Amino acid sequence: MAAGRLPPAALTLKQFLRRQQVLQLYRKILRAIREVPAEQDRRYLRDWAREEFKRNKDATEEVRIRNPPL
Repeated sequence: MAAGRLPPAALTLKQFLRRQQVLQLYRKILRAIREVPAEQDRRYLRDWAREEFKRNKDATEEVRIRNPPL
């Protein structure tokens, strides 16, 4: 690869920073879920968070990432 050329799948700086924010949010949610006293509730919330993040993993529109549909 020539110097200064990025592979086609490389993220822009803005995309990279947004990805870092999303990952940080996911980690915070999982940490907060650990504080829930009931195991069954923790399991439900953990599964819900995973599914929501998986469902939106291909989101690319800035507005959708910042304000996902409910």
